[in-house]
Amino acid sequence: MELYSPEYFMNEALKQAKIAFEEEEIPVGAVMVCRNRIIARAYNQTEKLTDVTAHAEILAITAASNSLGAKYLTECELYVTLEPCVMCAGASFWAQLGGIHFAASDPRRGYGRLKEGVLHPKTKISRGLMEKESKALLDAFFKKLRN
Repeated sequence: MELYSPEYFMNEALKQAKIAFEEEEIPVGAVMVCRNRIIARAYNQTEKLTDVTAHAEILAITAASNSLGAKYLTECELYVTLEPCVMCAGASFWAQLGGIHFAASDPRRGYGRLKEGVLHPKTKISRGLMEKESKALLDAFFKKLRN
């Protein structure tokens, strides 16, 4: 089995964010990885589905649970282009994700602005991988929206 790098997985999440951008959704993309294999891909679809909960992370968690036939995703890692919001962090808590890797921080709506207790205590976190690329896509989206 070929081993993939964290950069490979984050790049795949960025591809999903670009799909969201093209569909005029906030460009956030996610992939769920289990045992070095992508088992779910998702991007924000709140406008398309008229559903405020249709964030990339929620859709990826649901798809991964369906793929594995399990509600707990302890062996899975989520790669996402933007820091999860409180709702998505809460969903990751209930799914008991093994890890979350996010590219860009979200100081306004990210879970990190809360003190503690949103993520499962066993979930490992890494941040900043491909942050510049993710932030550039988000900045381009909001600039386009303002014009």
